[in-house]
Order: sequence, then structure tokens, then C-alpha cells
Amino acid sequence: MTSNEIDAIAAGRIRLAQLPTPLEPMERLSEHLGAEIWIKRDDLTGFAGGGNKVRKLEFLMPQAKAAGADTVLTIGALQSNHARQTAAAAARLGFGAVLVLAEVVEGRTEAYAHGGNLALDRLVGAAIRRVPPGEDVEAAIAEMVEEREAAGEKVFVIPVGGSNLVGALGYVEAAKEIERQAEAAGLSPERIVTASGSSGTQAGLVLGTAIPVLGISVAASNEELTAKVKAIVDEGCRYPRFSAAAERPIRVDDGFVGKGYGQPTEEMLEALSLVARLEGIFLDPVYSGKAMAGVVHMARAGRLPGATVFVHTGGMPAIFAYDDVI
Repeated sequence: MTSNEIDAIAAGRIRLAQLPTPLEPMERLSEHLGAEIWIKRDDLTGFAGGGNKVRKLEFLMPQAKAAGADTVLTIGALQSNHARQTAAAAARLGFGAVLVLAEVVEGRTEAYAHGGNLALDRLVGAAIRRVPPGEDVEAAIAEMVEEREAAGEKVFVIPVGGSNLVGALGYVEAAKEIERQAEAAGLSPERIVTASGSSGTQAGLVLGTAIPVLGISVAASNEELTAKVKAIVDEGCRYPRFSAAAERPIRVDDGFVGKGYGQPTEEMLEALSLVARLEGIFLDPVYSGKAMAGVVHMARAGRLPGATVFVHTGGMPAIFAYDDVI
């Protein structure tokens, strides 16, 4: 892409979310932990149950339209928040939706296998291709694209999590939103903390603000996640509008993954309970719960001087898929 193409993509944004989302002090949690914590309420983006992915889709769906597609296909785990919001965006904009969902989280209940986000995927009319453990996800994607295109459809593939440079533009804009809200509140954040999985949210924040960004990994090792975030940031830094991000460090912490993606941990469950009982806010078990577990740990260790902005990436439907632990 050229700089003109990036500018054109940004200008072609389709508005789906209810923005700006609030930036609020977590007064009772802050008092409890002895650290100043604010929350960016991207669980309140409004569209299709809320969450962070709609910010990315505002830039990705225009690409599908410009490509002349009539069907969008995306990939995720069985309880993917990204898949749910993509399917809903497709419905809103008149596309067909195909979801290739990998059964990568073992040992869960029937609620995980059929409820939560999956119920919402079905409700908006998405076609779902489940990929059992051990089967090749890439082969399943190719099969679905071939099948749909043989039927006369034109398919636009959106990457897992919407995480490429185009999708990251959503969190470049979110970073600017945080800066404006912090200034209006007289707040000078020392850091932004977010859950980081497919890496696009963290990469967009790094591209969009000089405030240090810490990604709490929900799956990958420090090395793997750093490389994923850096790949998007480096691509962005080839364009003049993002050149200032070239020297910004990529900060990640993989200490709260537990046994793997989507697998509950005691620290995550404590974080969910603390935030619900002290603030009346619901985190999710896969992303924001593990990220908040990191915040709680760092606060107790005295590692959060100054103000922290925690990005709530949404995902509440997944709570109902974890009926055995919540």
C-alpha cells in the first residue's frame, strides 16, 4: 500500500460503533489495590454486543466492499468475539458471512460448545464451519472459499482478530480518543494496558500514541507476541503518518496465560470477581479477565506508579460459555 492508499482507507471508514466510549476512574478498585486505575470502556462500543473488534471492522469492511465482495470470511476460536462482530457487521452491511472456527480450547462444557458467542453467530445468520482438533485450519479456509466461489460468490477474507495494519487503524483512532479524554480529565497516564492476542489492538495503540502500551498475552509467549505486534507496527512505520512510532518499544507480558488460550486461571477468576463486585463491570474470561489479572498482580507488587488506563476489550457473551467456573 502507498500513503495515499492508507489515507483513502482511513477516509472510507464505515461507522458502526457508538463512539467515543467512556474513560472512567475505577475508584473502588483503585482504593482496594492502592493504585490509580482508569478503564476505557470498549465493552460499550454498542455494536453487536460491544467489544473492541468493531473498531477494526469499521476499516476492514470498506475493503470488502471496495473489492466487490458479497461474502466475508473470517477465522477464530469457537467462542471468538471477532467472529461474532464480523458476522453482525456483515448482516448490517448486506454481506454473507462465513466463520471458520477452530475447536482449540479443550475440556470445556456444552455451554462452550454451543452457547455464548456461537448462539449470537447463529442468530445473525452466519454460516459456521467448525474445525475439530488436529484438522488444518488453513485447509478449511481454502475449502470454504472454493465452495463459496464455485457457487458464484466473491469472498473477502478478514484475518483472525481483524489484525493487520488496516484493522489496527481502529486502535490508532482509539489511542487518539484516549489522549483527548485524558486531557479533558486532567489525567496523564503512565501506561495503557490491554489484553493482546492476535496483536492488532496493541499494535494500533502503539502506532497511535506515545503513552507506553503493555499487552498482557492471552495465548502466545513474550517472543511470539512481540514479533506479531512488531510486524504490524513496522509495516505502519513505513508510512510518514506513523513514523514517530518507530522508536517505541513493544512491551508484552505472558505471565497470565495459564494453561493456554481460553483456559481459566485462578487469577483471572479473582479479577472478574473483584471488578464485578467493586465496580459492577463484567470482564470476560478469555481476554480482559486475564489482562486485569496482570493489572491486579502489578498493583499489589507496587509496579503501577501513576495512572494506568485499562482497555476493556469486551467479550461478555463468553461469560455464558464458562458456566462451570463462574
